[in-house]
Amino acid sequence: MKTLSTHFAANQSSAPRPKSHAAFVRAQSLIPGGVNSPARAFGGVGGEPIFFERAQGQRLTDIDGNTYLDYIGSWGPMILGHRHPRVVAAIAKALESGTSYGAPTEAESCLAELIIAAVPSIEKVRMVSSGTEAAMSAVRLARGFTGRDKIIKFAGNYHGHADSLLAAAGSSAATLGVPDSPGVTAGTARDTIVLEYNDPESLAAAFGAEGAAIAAIVMEPVVGNMGLVVPTQEFLDAARRLTHTHGALLVFDEVMTGFRLSYGGAQQLLGITPDLTTLGKIVGGGLPLGAYGGRADIMNMVLPVGKVFQAGTLSGNPLAVAAGTATLEELRDRPPYAQLERHGARLEQGFGAAAASAAIPVWIARRGSMMTVFFQPQPGGMPVTGWKTASLSNTAHYGRFFWGMIERGCYMPCSQYEALFFSSAHTDADIEVTITAASEAMKQLSSDGKLR
Repeated sequence: MKTLSTHFAANQSSAPRPKSHAAFVRAQSLIPGGVNSPARAFGGVGGEPIFFERAQGQRLTDIDGNTYLDYIGSWGPMILGHRHPRVVAAIAKALESGTSYGAPTEAESCLAELIIAAVPSIEKVRMVSSGTEAAMSAVRLARGFTGRDKIIKFAGNYHGHADSLLAAAGSSAATLGVPDSPGVTAGTARDTIVLEYNDPESLAAAFGAEGAAIAAIVMEPVVGNMGLVVPTQEFLDAARRLTHTHGALLVFDEVMTGFRLSYGGAQQLLGITPDLTTLGKIVGGGLPLGAYGGRADIMNMVLPVGKVFQAGTLSGNPLAVAAGTATLEELRDRPPYAQLERHGARLEQGFGAAAASAAIPVWIARRGSMMTVFFQPQPGGMPVTGWKTASLSNTAHYGRFFWGMIERGCYMPCSQYEALFFSSAHTDADIEVTITAASEAMKQLSSDGKLR
């Protein structure tokens, strides 16, 4: 198995990935942009996406045989690393019986019990097939429960690609410079109020003006989709207080943070209990599964108990349920969170020292095993508190840094506006290798303005 330290040429365009290049040419003739999600398109860093063929533990291997330390973890699900034995065994056992029934299984209740026991806000839960479905369903439920139309979301928060949630979205929408999408009607957008994250004053003003029409606040309690942005306690307290006061619901999008920042998610860590929570990524153990849940009186509005419609042929798919159950059981039985915090603190310190040594202004934001290095336009790095400050980042510098890390065998998020994730499979040695790579990449960026 080749490693990039011995096989990468100095210039990314001459790097030994001819098979990836050929695969991308083929894919572009078949799939829009050659990718099935724009987050994979490398639009934020330039160059061509790398095609992968296998993964194990904390490493990815591309189709040209190059290996990388993985710092995206399939954009979050792989908290245990790739192909964890307990998860693989659970999928294999479920596969012996079938792949889909379109009917209830006892395994769905087992996973539901794990979720309800772990997440403070959830008394009942409904499974779907993706985080987008979960967010879309939670918004419909909030509107059905309150009898109101408007929702508040925050610029740079991404909640999937449902129409009402795409306004000023983060993730790949921010990366590619298209925060709003053609095909989203003016009527849909009119019911979405977009505010700045971490701005309690504007939140209070919005409720003062339209409180009787607002069904819910939908928010990432710790943002991962404009890069990692940490909330202030004042902002969180305002969101909880104002929704209580005005009869609206507080919806936490924990698709990224659920079971990652703690076993009970960001809400357990932050001490704020929302009315509804959306989950995805880790809850499916790397297979397509999402969920939304909350107070029983709200969830009982969903069909067939109530009248709010939501359905899905593959909801509660037995293979995804098996993977998710095994993942949550492993996290419960052998909590990795202390190790992840230790590695995160070391990575944060090491990246900060690397940037300081190279005199490159950055702002580093981290919670647990999620982190972003924002390349900022001024010495010392401007604090990133929301989209207004995140959007000032030097994306060209980030792109050069990204390719410098690729050259040194570290696969980072292919956008300034995506958080990095690492797993319990990463070792102390892996973290030190990554810090050394970052130091070299920063020095190269500083010395000649680009990564050769």
